[in-house]
Amino acid sequence: MLNESKATDYLKDYYENWVSIYKEGAIRDVTLSKYYMSLSWLKKLAPELQLCNVTRTEYQKIINDYAKEHERQTTMDFHHQLKGAILDAVDEGLIPRDPTRKVIIKGKIPTQKKAKYLNQFELHSLLNSLTLGDKVSWDWFILLVAKTGMRFSEALAITPKDFDFAHQTLSISKTWNYKDGGGFAPTKNKSSVRKIQIDWQLVMQFATLVKDLPEDKPIFVTKEKVYNSTINDILERYCNALQIPVISVHGLRHTHASILLYAGVSVASVARRLGHASMTTTQKTYLHVIQELENQDVDLVMRSLSNLM
Repeated sequence: MLNESKATDYLKDYYENWVSIYKEGAIRDVTLSKYYMSLSWLKKLAPELQLCNVTRTEYQKIINDYAKEHERQTTMDFHHQLKGAILDAVDEGLIPRDPTRKVIIKGKIPTQKKAKYLNQFELHSLLNSLTLGDKVSWDWFILLVAKTGMRFSEALAITPKDFDFAHQTLSISKTWNYKDGGGFAPTKNKSSVRKIQIDWQLVMQFATLVKDLPEDKPIFVTKEKVYNSTINDILERYCNALQIPVISVHGLRHTHASILLYAGVSVASVARRLGHASMTTTQKTYLHVIQELENQDVDLVMRSLSNLM
């Protein structure tokens, strides 16, 4: 237990114990894995650092060494994960003063990122190039994600009974634990449980596609282990053939949201459709789109006012 810890204990051991007590069972497995990744780095960077010796200088050295291999945002995430445990150790008197105060976050120069989303013409070209036969395939998966904006794990968990073809809706209430052996798992947050409207064309296509499939079995999962790299490779081949930006399967979600925003759909409606916990998440993620739309709004306002005279 943490209350049995001593100031002479190693920081890495305290942190491992802290993650076990406060994080296991309280956060999603994918988030927990990030804490354990931070633990592995802590073991590498400060294998013999005792709690009593965790000064501002020693902590800054850990952050600096981590930053040599990671970009600034990743380093910031690492810092926040360590900070929670360290502040608890300060409260317990194991570390004399807060060593994380005024820490300087550094990082490697960001590498050039893949395009996050396609424009409407590019998406139209991509969807028209898909091979949509009468059997379930990853091409059908790409179409579904592009038209719904679902997360990868949400789309994997979709079963035939999640469709309400009569009302043109799709229920999202679970995910597929593809990173850890398969099986249904909870959604990312409560807001991720939602019903979204789907267009009539998608209704007709999937009503035919899933009519003979088991009602409560995932449509796209035919074996326990699924890799998102499989779909990303398919997407890359299509994008290269079409000479459009290469995007990932998550990029289809960004594409979906961006197209809706450019079409004039409100941020609130897009947030609900994506299953974001708050509109703030949507605004931060699609700030570039929102700012562009605001610039267009200024032009519209000016034209409207000029017509008053």
